[in-house]
Formats: sequence, C-alpha cells, structure tokens
Amino acid sequence: MNTMMQGEGEVENIPHCTMLFLHRRLCTTATRTKVPSKYKNLALSQAQKILTDYLHSTRSIPYAFADQIAANSHTSLSNLVAKVRFSAPSFSHTLNKFLRYNPINEFEFFFESIGIKYSQVPNLLQPHKFFFSEDGSILDAACVLYEFGFPWDKLGLLYVERCSVFRCNTDELKGRLCVLKSYGFCSVQVIGICLAFPFVFGEQGGVLEAEIDGLLADLRLVFLDFDLAGCVEGNADSWYEVCRKIRVFYNSNGEKGKMGELIGRYKNVILEHGEEELMQKAEYFSRFGVKKEEVARLILHDSELLNFDFETPVINVLKLLKHFGMSSKDLEDVQQNYAHALGTIKMVNLPNVMRALGLSKWFFNRIKDGKHQLLLTYVTSFPNEDQDKGYQDGLKAIRASRTPVHTMNKLNFLHALGFGETALTMAVLTYLNGTSSKLQERFDCLLHLGIEFSKLSKIVAIRPKVLSQHPKIIEKKIKFLYEEMGSSVELLDTFPAFLCFDLENRIKPRFRFYMWMIEKGYCAKNFSMATMIATSDKNFVPHAFRIHPAAPKHWFEQFYLRKLPE
Repeated sequence: MNTMMQGEGEVENIPHCTMLFLHRRLCTTATRTKVPSKYKNLALSQAQKILTDYLHSTRSIPYAFADQIAANSHTSLSNLVAKVRFSAPSFSHTLNKFLRYNPINEFEFFFESIGIKYSQVPNLLQPHKFFFSEDGSILDAACVLYEFGFPWDKLGLLYVERCSVFRCNTDELKGRLCVLKSYGFCSVQVIGICLAFPFVFGEQGGVLEAEIDGLLADLRLVFLDFDLAGCVEGNADSWYEVCRKIRVFYNSNGEKGKMGELIGRYKNVILEHGEEELMQKAEYFSRFGVKKEEVARLILHDSELLNFDFETPVINVLKLLKHFGMSSKDLEDVQQNYAHALGTIKMVNLPNVMRALGLSKWFFNRIKDGKHQLLLTYVTSFPNEDQDKGYQDGLKAIRASRTPVHTMNKLNFLHALGFGETALTMAVLTYLNGTSSKLQERFDCLLHLGIEFSKLSKIVAIRPKVLSQHPKIIEKKIKFLYEEMGSSVELLDTFPAFLCFDLENRIKPRFRFYMWMIEKGYCAKNFSMATMIATSDKNFVPHAFRIHPAAPKHWFEQFYLRKLPE
C-alpha cells in the first residue's frame, strides 16, 4: 500500500496555488524570532513532537516515518521555530496554529532527516513541489529501505550517490534487496554493501551487471568463506564501516571479482586499521602509477607499512637509490640527466620524484618484492640529512616576501612535479608566471597531449617558461607539430624550446620557409629544425644567405610577417 494518503487536516482544504503563495510569502517576509537560550531545548523538543503529529495526523504519513523526519531535521526544525513568536506558556498552541495555515516544504525536512547536509538541501528541492502527495516515490522508497533495516539518517548516502534508487517502485526495490540476500548475505551485510557500494542497485544487463556480480562474489568470499562475518558485530553501522574499508582497494576500472581471496586472507588488516589510514596509504602508493590491485597486495601483505610515516622524514634521493641497490653506472646517469629531481625531499614527495626520474615502477616493484624494509632501515640509518643551503635561503626569502602563500603554492607545485629541495628548484621558481592552479592546468594539458611525466618535468626544469602559456596556445603548437611538421612530441626531447616560440610569428613562417628551401634543393631534409627556429632574427637572414644567396629575398617577400621599415 502506498505510504502517501490524502490528509484530512485543514491545510488540505486550502487551494494548492494559495498554499504555494503563502509558503513563498512566509519565506520572504517572516520575521525570525530568537528563543531564549534557557527555553531552546524545550522549544525544539515540543516542536519535534508537534511536527511528528502534524506529519502523521494532518499529512497522513505513517507515524514511524513521521517521527524519523521530525527527529533528524534539526536545522529545518530550528528554522521553523524561529518563524513563530515565542512565548513559553503558549508555544505549543502557537506552533500548531502556525502549521494549520502555513504549509511547510516536506521535502526540505525529509532530505535533512536522511543525513544530507542542510547546505545541500536547497539544490535537491524541486520547484512547485512541497508535499509528498505530489511525488510519493521518494518517501515510498525510503520507507521500504527503512523497513528492511537501513538506518534512516544514512539513506542520504544512497540518495546523493544514486538517487535513481528513490525512483524505483516499491516492488522493484524489494526485489533487488532480495536478489542481494540470495548471494548468502544477511540483512545487515546487505545494508553495509549498499551504503558503501550504491552501484549494486544498478540496472541489470551489460558491463555494470558483470561488475556487480564480481564485487558480490568477492564479498561473499570474504564474508563467508574467510569468515569475516564471525569477526564483525552484527549491526548495519559495523558492516558499513567494514565495507568502506574494503572499498578503498577498488576503483572503477573493472577490478571487481579479482580481489576477494587477497582481502579475505588478510582480513586482519581490515579489522585492525581505520579507513582513513588505509586510504592515505593506498593513495600514496597509487601515485607510483601502478594498478590498484598491486597497491592492495602490498598494503595487505606488508601491513607494517601502515604504521610507517610517509609524510615527514627527509631523505636524500641519491642515497635512497643507492640504498635500494641501484648500480653506480645508473646512479651516474641519474645524476647527469635529472639534477632537478635530486637533493633532499620529504618522504611525501617520493612518488613524484620517482615519476620525474622515470623510476616509479622500478621503485614500487622493489618495495613489492620484499624490499619494503629498506624504507624503514633508510630512515633509521640516515635520520638527519643535510639540506641544501640555497633552498633554505630561498624559503626564508619567500616567508619574508609580500606574497608568501602564493609563492609557496607555486613551490609546492614544483615539488609535485618531482623537483627536489635544491637551489635549482628556487631558480626555476622565479620563472614561473601564474597561480599554482593555472600552472597545473598547463602542465596537465601537456601531459594529455602525450608527453611523458618524466620528460615533461625535465622540460620544465630546462625551459620553465613553457608553462607561461594558455593551454589553447599549447594545443595549437602541438597540433602544428603533428599535422603540418609531421613530427611528434619526441622533438621536445632535443628541442624543448620549441614550445616557447610564437606559433604565428616564428614557428609557422620559419618552418614553411625551411620547406620551401628543401623543395628548391637549397638545403637537405635533415637540416636542423632547432637551428631554423631558434636562430635570432638578427642572425637568421645571414644564416639563410649562407644557405643560398636567393633565400633572404624570398623570405622577406613571402614569409616575413612584420612590416619592413621604409
């Protein structure tokens, strides 16, 4: 039976358009009254009871649900109380009279009551809908879930992540919950799964159904075969907490169905560590650019890493690489080619530095293959690393500057690119224009255009002004590089300055002039493009003359875009 029934109270006898008018007028003109602090709790307690009776008796909402709405909508209730002139002896009578002639938006109270932040509620309200009788599906779905055992004040988690659940008819929703139980889960386990993985309510068929089946197979293995159920208190909150921890090891790229045995074998890690702790470590190791399954295997198998401080220890990059067994020859190569990523760094920046060195997977594999203890022994062996004086002086200058926050954000941006704590980093910092968010946007643009992280980090170290351009300008240059020049981003390995030159006034005319000379047979096809573009205007014409005496005349007549002096 539908939970929404037409009420018999006085509000129902007011024409609908009149009620909407009254509601809007109330919202814009009502004077807020302040309840004396000594009566505040009493007023709220009485208001809660009156609202429950109003929703049940006048609005015909079943008492259990009316009580939940009134009990869990503190801010909405406080706002309602503030609209009524307060007098302790007559407050109940006044509020009852107010509700008799002034309709409330029932959805506002409902959304807050199911656990949605009040600041988000206005975005969820539908215009011209104030009563459940106008759209009963939301309350009907909530009632089905509550009767199944879902905590009323956690239903908002489902609504925010998958509001389509609240558009299902009641039979469909009950059927889906029965299907989830058919996997062998008890009701509280189903609730925990649904709250942590709302996509299990998804439509049947296709890829999503396969993901759902994979996840539920994993969870059945963990809960039943590995008896996690015997270690968890039998209530919905406990199972929701457990499922949130398990969710840390999943992502949306199809790994469901592959991790059940791994999680089950190391269930003690799930039981003994908090969600935040697991999330921090999973996020840290994911920054090495490896699969989520590999991160999960590392954390679950080598759980002592969860107790290690990956934030504050200061390490020396070359010493750490040597400590992890890198050969002298490879260390020399790193020192020669990646000076910007060397020096001391904080442990939190280690994944970024390894990406900048092109060693992220090598380093992660060393940790995964049983070498994680080397991280722990390094910190105890080298507890006080000497830090670069030039870098420390730069920090002092930033703190004493007029814009310390702005500049520190840019410095942190460089550290996120894998730059070490050296004087070189401070020198590069002086060439960066724009906010850290704009710099990140430009860097991401180049990444998406196909430049590897390690190569791009190195380009920024050599030519920091690469990041002084709008992403659209960068895209046009790379497009010209691919489509007209027939080259690729590999050109930037030897000629990173390409990105710093003006496309219309330098790159295009110089390249087209170069192609004309090849066509005429004046120069070879393997002539250096870097030389052609990078040569200054002052030296370009003599350079072209040396290639062929007729070249300068053609350059000025056909390619030179600036007006010559008369």
